[in-house]
Amino acid sequence: MRFRIDITRREGLSDPEGVTTARALGDLGYDVEHVAFGRSIVLDVPGDDETGLRSQVDEMCQKLLANPVIEDYEISVVPG
Repeated sequence: MRFRIDITRREGLSDPEGVTTARALGDLGYDVEHVAFGRSIVLDVPGDDETGLRSQVDEMCQKLLANPVIEDYEISVVPG
């Protein structure tokens, strides 16, 4: 089963990459109010028990893939 994890900074925390990119886009003439950086991870996990596998992926996020102190994450199943 394939899962996608979207990881973003928690609301209210500074995002230096986003601030710098928003400023650079403004310098290039683009009207941008906010830029936020994040990352996506795609995992192929053997099995077909979506509930159990989702629980495992959540555990992976808490232990390694995301920093739960400063990041939020969302897990979704990739169809196909």
